[in-house]
Amino acid sequence: MEQIEFRAFVVEEKDGTFIRGVKSKLISDLPEGDLLIKVTYSSLNYKDALSASGNKGVTRKYPHTPGIDAVGTVVSSNTNNFKAQDKVIVTSYDLGMNTDGGFGQYISVPKDWAVELPENLSMKEAMTIGTAGLTAGMSVLRLTELIQPEDGEIIVSGATGGVGALSISILSKLGYRISAITGKEIERDYLLELGADNIIVRKDFESIVNKPLLKPVFAGGIDTVGGAILVNMIKSIKPMGIVTCCGNVASPKLDLTVFPFILRGIALIGIDSQNYPMASRLGVWNKLSNDWKPDKLAENCTEITINELTEKIDLMLDGKLKGRTILNMEK
Repeated sequence: MEQIEFRAFVVEEKDGTFIRGVKSKLISDLPEGDLLIKVTYSSLNYKDALSASGNKGVTRKYPHTPGIDAVGTVVSSNTNNFKAQDKVIVTSYDLGMNTDGGFGQYISVPKDWAVELPENLSMKEAMTIGTAGLTAGMSVLRLTELIQPEDGEIIVSGATGGVGALSISILSKLGYRISAITGKEIERDYLLELGADNIIVRKDFESIVNKPLLKPVFAGGIDTVGGAILVNMIKSIKPMGIVTCCGNVASPKLDLTVFPFILRGIALIGIDSQNYPMASRLGVWNKLSNDWKPDKLAENCTEITINELTEKIDLMLDGKLKGRTILNMEK
């Protein structure tokens, strides 16, 4: 294959300082993989912001190109699974962590990381969903296995973030009543438009009196932040309810007793989108592209170019972004 030069967002480490910028790279700079993919869209996730800030828990070696999400067209393939010109989605696994990711115009990945783009999704829609939507879909799937709309209200934390916002949109389509926890009171109308029925101010929910159990209010919950929010959510779930958890931006620690589990039969289910089995992954993508496809996808995303990434990364780290931020790699 001819040597192709392309643009990529590169994070470099110099004397303990991490510097971000757009640079030119060559195809030969990419790792060996079964598929060479020309990226059309990527998306900005919290894990990308951490990688771009030098978090060694996410990315061990620099220089590095983040981007845990990518959708694009296969340029070359050495597997029968895919052929040139196929449209594919690549999310999670090691993409954007220690393998150069979707913030470059080309990626090279193993065949087992790719999913065929569903017929009912455009590339832009696929990235508006992305890892956040996949995580939301996994969370909703596990919750709906045990909780039906008639069982009661569902509480969702981090409601203006990608996973939270998409969870609300999907749950609303399925007929659930939803309470949304947010620290951004000015986004009340946005959350109501997504499908939330009730808005809970984060500081009020975090300040609930520290008791082993709280009044059982909710049938289930989807938590995206961890810490005190998750603790109080678990304590507020009705008997035989379920809470899913997928994040730790507030804290990875849980300060609670076993009482919610042994006195109310609460189930706490962890969600790991990074290594989700492929058969189950395909099932969730099928739902997300059909009956679970979130309404108003376009209204839930902001499209940017590679030159705007640094600004958006800083805003994400400061908790000042809402919805999804997708990256058009062809501009």
